[in-house]
Amino acid sequence: MKAIVVEDEFLARQELEYYIRTHSQIEIVGSFDDGMDVLKYVQDHEVDAIFLDINIPSLDGVFLAHTISKFSRKPYIIFITAYKEHAAEAFEIEAFDYILKPYSESRMTSMLRKLENTYERDHGSQPLSSQPVDKELAEYSSDDHDSSRELALLGQPTTASTTHVPHHSHVLQGKISLWKNDKIQVIPVDDVYYASASEKVTNVFTKRAEYTVTSSISEFQNTLPDEYFFRCHRSYIVNITKIREIVPWFNNTYLLRLHDLDYEVPVSRSKVKEFRQIMSI
Repeated sequence: MKAIVVEDEFLARQELEYYIRTHSQIEIVGSFDDGMDVLKYVQDHEVDAIFLDINIPSLDGVFLAHTISKFSRKPYIIFITAYKEHAAEAFEIEAFDYILKPYSESRMTSMLRKLENTYERDHGSQPLSSQPVDKELAEYSSDDHDSSRELALLGQPTTASTTHVPHHSHVLQGKISLWKNDKIQVIPVDDVYYASASEKVTNVFTKRAEYTVTSSISEFQNTLPDEYFFRCHRSYIVNITKIREIVPWFNNTYLLRLHDLDYEVPVSRSKVKEFRQIMSI
């Protein structure tokens, strides 16, 4: 079983690696302190597990985990963090575990044992413990202080509390993750000119390239900042800062010509009134 460790504090990273090597047979194949470096690595190397801090440079751990969770081969993600407030998002992406710092040796030992057992079960190696891992996500020892009370929803997917799980955006700190040529590219969200619906995916266009997002255009719209992106048509979203010309079209609608692109984005009749208000016309 191969794993990587993502932690930007040197001493914390050393401690985590010590526990993994001492209490498991897991092979640590890489250590990172920057989210962008991790994203580049996992696109070219297969790993079975990621021990992931949340507060890391470039791309934070939650954003990174959401991106990696869309891979066809998903590694087990174990959050190890001082932040309690991301537990709901950990549940949303089906994280294997969520451990709060400072953690104890017994807590780590228990988690590593469950992780190895689950890996063996999923790969058909040998019989394992009968207790399902998804329920174990909520079982925190007394060494984790009051975390079990605050993170209990991780083990209760059918309760009302999970209806409030927030939708995590593709966008974080002005960056957006998009697919191109079987790899995920992270670009500034300001580079996006428009997006168009295409069956079950959304095509996203910048000045020089075309990308895809594996979600509907409505879902993609929910991830974008409202002040810059407008749903001008049921099949189109436009970055209003990229509009260079508004051309009247039939039935009192418009075509939008964008800077740098030889393409016209339509404004549907149902969106004309809202568009006029936004553009003050």
